[in-house]
Amino acid sequence: MKAHTIIKRPHITEKATHLSEKGIYVFEVSPKTNKREVVKAVQALYNITPVKVRMITVPAKKVFVRGRVGFTAKMKKAMVFLKKGDVIEAL
Repeated sequence: MKAHTIIKRPHITEKATHLSEKGIYVFEVSPKTNKREVVKAVQALYNITPVKVRMITVPAKKVFVRGRVGFTAKMKKAMVFLKKGDVIEAL
């Protein structure tokens, strides 16, 4: 798989912004990917080797919209830990 299909987009939230100050970046990744593929994709896209990667699967949630039942999309996130001093400038 190509790096752009593995890493879909950065996951930008208030918590992720605070983590990025500590050198931890959060990305939304493809649901079928694994840690090794995420490491290779980060190396290809940002030319930085991560120290470690943690994967989180976020389940779909039940929501009510205008009286109808629906579900949010489930997704997979990757927390990428970088060495002290390494920064991803694009985020």
